Amino acid sequence: MRNIFSTPSEDAFVGGTDDNIELLKAWAGSTLAFAVVQTGSSHLLTLAFAENLIISAVVCGMAFVLHELAHRVVARSYGAEAHFIANNQWLLFSVVLAFAGMFIAAPGAVWHRGALTPRQGGLIALAGPVTNLALALIFLLTLCAAMLFGLPLPSMLLITLFIGFKFNAWLGLFNMIPAGPFDGAKVLAWNWRVFAVTVSVGIGLAFILSDSVVFSLLRTLAGLF
Repeated sequence: MRNIFSTPSEDAFVGGTDDNIELLKAWAGSTLAFAVVQTGSSHLLTLAFAENLIISAVVCGMAFVLHELAHRVVARSYGAEAHFIANNQWLLFSVVLAFAGMFIAAPGAVWHRGALTPRQGGLIALAGPVTNLALALIFLLTLCAAMLFGLPLPSMLLITLFIGFKFNAWLGLFNMIPAGPFDGAKVLAWNWRVFAVTVSVGIGLAFILSDSVVFSLLRTLAGLF
């Protein structure tokens, strides 16, 4: 989720990787870890685990892959060389930790190099969290629209929309932590106003639109029919 400058010693490593394979590893590892946590390690040989794998593949695939692609696209638009590198150790650790009921999100990072202004560096960092917050809104609005118009969507799809909303809201806000390698540190260093607005949106989605509020909204919409 972070985007950092590569050093000369890392150039060979970056050049020897395939972004598609790296993204696939990050997607697969995150999907498995999230599905295990959602199901519980004692219920892996059940239909529930298979369903959670599908839900996790959609949610994690969109949340992580699009987050990293957003970093890469913006970096390359400014003429920088950018590549995604999966963090194999953390991916493995996240799967192991999932069996203890805990989920961590550390699939890898976009490494980029080039002559960039503070504004460009800030926008590259901002692209990831904003993508997640936008996805959270899309998931939520789609869920509300389905209920408002009485669309006969399968329960599994409705669950995917809800989890997608919550997951992306938290991931977007989490990445705005203004410290260390997090995207928020670079955004804050560039423009505190943009940082404040983004964090406010993240807090609104992750906290104000809490589970109880969303369920109340859905019950209200369902009561219209």
